[in-house]
Amino acid sequence: MKKFVLVLAAVLLLTTAAFGDVVLQLGLENSLSEPVGQGVLKWKELLDARKTGLTMEVFPDSQLGNKTDIIDQMLLGEPVMTLADGAFFADYGVPDMGIVFGPFLFDNWDQCWKLIQSDWWKEQCAKLAEKGIHMVAANWAYGARHTLTTKPVNTVDDLKGLQIRVPTNQIQTKGFEVLGATPVGMSLGDVYTALQQGTIDGGENPLSTLYGRKHHEVAKYLIMDGHVLNFTNWICSETWFKSLTPEQQKALVETGYEAGVFNNELQSKAEEKYLGLMKAEGVTAVIPSEAVLDGFREKARDFYKQGAAFGWSDGLYERVKAAMK
Repeated sequence: MKKFVLVLAAVLLLTTAAFGDVVLQLGLENSLSEPVGQGVLKWKELLDARKTGLTMEVFPDSQLGNKTDIIDQMLLGEPVMTLADGAFFADYGVPDMGIVFGPFLFDNWDQCWKLIQSDWWKEQCAKLAEKGIHMVAANWAYGARHTLTTKPVNTVDDLKGLQIRVPTNQIQTKGFEVLGATPVGMSLGDVYTALQQGTIDGGENPLSTLYGRKHHEVAKYLIMDGHVLNFTNWICSETWFKSLTPEQQKALVETGYEAGVFNNELQSKAEEKYLGLMKAEGVTAVIPSEAVLDGFREKARDFYKQGAAFGWSDGLYERVKAAMK
């Protein structure tokens, strides 16, 4: 009997070795040279160091497909992970999460981090889990979104009538409408030519994207309005996450948080870097005063009165503002 037990143990060890570690494939559309790419590499390093039998393979530059492709795999229970945000979650059946992409919801990054620790956020993550998506890490800054234009914009009134490119989602379209602009849904890849030809008057994105896409070559006016503080979230399959051991789950979540802190430091330095580069290449940059920002915030309040159009629950804006205090 003892000999049988020893043989069985040896077989189990060999089987485990043959199958190897549990492998999580992390896919993102960004390159590894960007702050978020460097943050992902840090995450892999931290996770590997835990030696829990869970390892990470990183696939940048859309190697696993776009975000929708990866989420489709995720919903089938595949061991994949990608990054997404509130506007995207709203499209996947949790409409209240879309509010985090509304204009001028946050005054600073600390409010974002307080919100993701709140009971309201936990409730939303539970709803997301019911849709088959598990929230792994939420504390990753993707960047403040600013507005770059072909004409000077110094106050919110200067946006009136300007055609501003936005991603093709309802939340950002309505967000710029209330500010007085005429939003134009357009693929990011078409923006440079549209600016060059005068089809649009501006666009918005974090500075790293604006500079990386060279939009500053054809639009020379930047207002650092920070209309959206874009924090991104790492998600995986709820079914797959539950298949991990408690130790592996803990390791994945804790190292994801640590890597998020690392990413945020890089993002802060990157914004300073890209602002300096854009100025050096002829961009006129405006850092608005609090009084000017208050003008933007005042106009943005009308956006939050349209919650029914987004399928939001009653009193959502007030609950979210209370949760971030």
